[in-house]
Amino acid sequence: MGMLVEHRTLSEEDYLAAEAAAPFKSEYVAGEVFAMAGASERHNRITLNIAFHLRAASRGHTCRAFMADMKLRVDAHQAYYYPDAMLVCDPADDHPLYKSAPCFIAEVLSPATAAIDQREKWLHYRDIPGLRYYLLADSETAHARLFRREGEVWREETLGPEDVVRIECTGLVFALSLDDLYEDTGLHY
Repeated sequence: MGMLVEHRTLSEEDYLAAEAAAPFKSEYVAGEVFAMAGASERHNRITLNIAFHLRAASRGHTCRAFMADMKLRVDAHQAYYYPDAMLVCDPADDHPLYKSAPCFIAEVLSPATAAIDQREKWLHYRDIPGLRYYLLADSETAHARLFRREGEVWREETLGPEDVVRIECTGLVFALSLDDLYEDTGLHY
């Protein structure tokens, strides 16, 4: 006979309290807590490149750029994630521990996280009413995809070497290219 293990779910409040004191980060989905894997230097550099461009574009604007350590609450799924980078332009989205109304989210795909980022998180993120852009940047090859909301439809585009995508969030307009994402990473296309 197999081993019987008691399994309990955690409330959102208990998760937030535990996370504040935890020595490592964990994500939360409907009562379940999942430890996060560490990231490579290249993953960190790509994340920093994205966050740098978000921060540079949002200087002097009401939009705020965040990376890696700010939680995202996805209300529709009782979930808390740590996106690699996000842009929040709603001034009412002011909780000090998490944000819930980003207009732009970026995830850097690594072998350990790619499946979750492309399936679970994508299914959850697209239920955020104000989200307009979801960027997936690969950490192993110079390859990126951008999902863009147009009304009720999401369109996907793969960024090519010459492509520059225009991001517009609440009056803030900026551009991103593969060069911007992969600067100083050693990856070439």
